[in-house]
Amino acid sequence: MPQRTLCAGPGGCAGEGGSEMGPPMAPFPSPAAVWNFPRTSEHHLALHIGETVHILQASEGKGLPNPGIFPASLIHLKGALVERSPPRWVTQALPQAGHMEQYGRVRQMMCELMERRSLLLSGTLPKDELLQLKKEVTGKIDYGNKILKLDLVVRDEDENILDPDRTGVISLFQAHKKAAQTITQRIQEEMVSSGARPAASPCHSLYLCVRNFVCSIGEEAQLLLALYDPVQQRLVSENYVIRWASTGVPQDIELLNNLRVIFTDLGSKDLQRERLFLVCQIIRVGRMDLRESHSRKLSTGLRRPFGISVMDITDITKGKCESDEDKQHFIPVHLATADNDFLHNMIRKAVEGKDINHKGQGFWVSLKVLWGDMSHVRKQHPHLVDRSTVVARKLGYPEVIMPGDVRNDIYLTLVQGEFDKGSKKTQKNVEVTVCVCDEEGHVLQNMIYPGAGVGPTSEYRSVVYYQQRHQRWMETVKIAVPIEDVHRTHLRFTFRHRSSSDSKDKSERIFSMAFVKLVRADGTTLHDGEHDLVLYKGDSRKLEDASAYLALPSVRSPSEPRLLSGSFHVSSGTSALTVSARDSFQISTVICSTKLTQNVNLLGLLKWRSKPSLLSENLQKLMTVDGGEVIKFLQDTLDALFSIMMEHSDTDVYDTLVFDALVFIVGLVADRKFQHFNTILKAYIRQHFSATLAYKKLLSVLVQYVEAVSRGEPCDLLLRTFKALEYIFKFIVRSRHLFYAAPKAEVSPGSSGRRGLCLWSVGARGLLLPRVLSTVQRCWDALWSHRCSVRCSWGGAEEGPGSPRPLRAPLPLLCLLHHWQVCAAPAASSDRAPSHHPPAPRSPSQGVPQGPEDAPELWSAPAPGGGISLLAAQRQSPACRAAGTESE
Repeated sequence: MPQRTLCAGPGGCAGEGGSEMGPPMAPFPSPAAVWNFPRTSEHHLALHIGETVHILQASEGKGLPNPGIFPASLIHLKGALVERSPPRWVTQALPQAGHMEQYGRVRQMMCELMERRSLLLSGTLPKDELLQLKKEVTGKIDYGNKILKLDLVVRDEDENILDPDRTGVISLFQAHKKAAQTITQRIQEEMVSSGARPAASPCHSLYLCVRNFVCSIGEEAQLLLALYDPVQQRLVSENYVIRWASTGVPQDIELLNNLRVIFTDLGSKDLQRERLFLVCQIIRVGRMDLRESHSRKLSTGLRRPFGISVMDITDITKGKCESDEDKQHFIPVHLATADNDFLHNMIRKAVEGKDINHKGQGFWVSLKVLWGDMSHVRKQHPHLVDRSTVVARKLGYPEVIMPGDVRNDIYLTLVQGEFDKGSKKTQKNVEVTVCVCDEEGHVLQNMIYPGAGVGPTSEYRSVVYYQQRHQRWMETVKIAVPIEDVHRTHLRFTFRHRSSSDSKDKSERIFSMAFVKLVRADGTTLHDGEHDLVLYKGDSRKLEDASAYLALPSVRSPSEPRLLSGSFHVSSGTSALTVSARDSFQISTVICSTKLTQNVNLLGLLKWRSKPSLLSENLQKLMTVDGGEVIKFLQDTLDALFSIMMEHSDTDVYDTLVFDALVFIVGLVADRKFQHFNTILKAYIRQHFSATLAYKKLLSVLVQYVEAVSRGEPCDLLLRTFKALEYIFKFIVRSRHLFYAAPKAEVSPGSSGRRGLCLWSVGARGLLLPRVLSTVQRCWDALWSHRCSVRCSWGGAEEGPGSPRPLRAPLPLLCLLHHWQVCAAPAASSDRAPSHHPPAPRSPSQGVPQGPEDAPELWSAPAPGGGISLLAAQRQSPACRAAGTESE
């Protein structure tokens, strides 16, 4: 019997080459190899057991001269047929196109997993954040398995994979059920959030890495890097301080190649400044003059000006120039040419863009703009921002102050001073020493921060300029005093002449002193801006005695001349202090505190318990406070309002005032200027709000306003309330939810602990609320169909069917509020169990209910606790009585 030979391609791939081997033949059955066939000739096709081949041609007798032949006895024919057209690669490409969306989701998930892996490897997270990150990673892995239709992996509470050999069947089933529900919920959230465009973050950060610093100084130095606004001629951020050794490396050798800082709290306005510079002040620490020989003993430790560096980063912050952490920028050093070159003046001249001969001395830095707050930046860029990265904050408030972000920083700037030489032949080399003291004059330890990147100190010493009558320092430090100690502390400034000779320098004493209290007499903090301080002279020991100067005036008023015509004396024991008439000294302060306010009206409200007799006045004055000041203390102000409401729960004297104040605050948040605080207010309601009985008082005042409008009284208050109605009801719902969830022991004595059928009960609030709203709508339409005339102050006259619907809002709203007041009250004696399956609301096609006989389940349903029904509330309300019997 002649041997039958086939020509084929493995796996069906040879189907594409049928046209090259002759005309297409009828489809052959799809065979599978049952024996191995080694390739002994160049025309043979090697086969392995189980491989599927696509037969192209068959021949009786000796083999075909074409490549790809094998004996027919080595294969087993199957019943499946393979179509020859269309081309197979097209058929394979079609289903792949349908998986592109799935591929994109999985690819994004893989990128997120790689980012979180980097964060896990960085070792910068505390234990609680590490556990949270682990949950996020395992959640994404399970989510990806669901998308790819892989096996579901069940885990325990610590996100460890459950061992089926050590876990019971029921526990495994419950774990599978819980994991499946979690993944399904996550998929739904992804689908909902995918269509929403994320809002632009109001917070930005600037990452800076100092790659190298090359400069011949000869002594130790301090490098102060900060952001600078040349238009306002002031710093925008804190200083990042690098202590540089005389050997040309950082003093802390561990910081070598790791000098990184991130400037945070930058808002969109900061990035859109007309011009923004990165500046560095180089301060030499050592002798008065480097040219002096060591033939005599010289004073050391003096902070002397050496030079500055500036770089225009406007294009980087505005996005016109790409920012990359790997790209290096060179910033040349401008050296001080004389001893009287003030660093601030050098910066002002350098930003004009004059070229200098830097001789290769300067900085190499990398910059990158990062989007989002610090928590977001740490998650997205763990390779840039870790534990060793220094954080330098903005000199001022960020655009959005998150709840729980407690800050109490006082930024002090030594502006300038003018000092007479006195009995000396030349002008003095003045050094200012700043310290924080208590009421007894004791220096408080570690309260002054020279900048970010260095620890606190008890005293701060200024730069010494050589023999200058007019000194201009412009040095900024941060004062961090605990909130409970601010009211009893003050800043003390002492002035001393420094000599280049060590022996003479030790003999120099303090020649003048100034001070300023952090809290004013009215309880507010020191106001932002410049302050012209009074300088005192006297015995050096008395100048450091707090009992000798605290009762004296510390700040000159703007109307007072700088040079006093005379001096006044204040005796203290056997000596006295006198005002230095020929000297002057100015400072500038910026208060960045979420607990200390500069507004006396707001302070009166925040500390209302100290003067309860002025509570009504303080609540009224709150509406006159600047909105920006209120927003800074949003959480504290809301806490104070609800504390007043709860601590006066037995009276309604302050209910209206507190309600108006709450409407005022919500109106501020609704303003476009403070639009970013919408999320802050929602976070406060969700996480910090705790007034369990506030819903009663808020509903009561709201009903009063609606009733007043129905009587034809002015409606200005209700108009403002309508603008804030969304958040008013958020407070009401949250308060009622907290009341329901509170243990019985926490419920006030005047309220019942029974939780009967109520609108906000856990089982029925989601089901009954649509019914109530639908009922109000039908009441509205029914009343309007009977042409119930309601006199309203919007129009001042009776309205007809052609009037706009908003004019008819007070009546149904009043019915709704009456019903909510009754339903929200806990049941006093009802034994009925709460119903979780209320009757379905009527559809619009069933007609408008005209009375109890038309919709008995909606109009005459008994209210919980023996209260009135919705229809009864409507009829008994003043609005319905004013409407007359026509509405019935």
